[in-house]
Amino acid sequence: MPKVVVDVMPKPEILDPQGKAVLGALPRLGFSGVTDVRQGKRFELELSGEVTEEVLDQVRQMAETLLSNPVIENFELRVEQDA
Repeated sequence: MPKVVVDVMPKPEILDPQGKAVLGALPRLGFSGVTDVRQGKRFELELSGEVTEEVLDQVRQMAETLLSNPVIENFELRVEQDA
């Protein structure tokens, strides 16, 4: 069954307080070498049938209207096939 993954991330110019909190916690937990953290969201949409350009256009509309806030977030789509 095909799956479309939508990754949503804050735009680079938008502050990311959750990412900063994770970045601050890492050294306290003994992890070093991380210089920045950005936290986002991942949506996995399992689809019936073939993933066509029309289906991807519908998923883009979903991402623009429901899954992300286009004012402050960017998103990327990718298709994954289950093995």
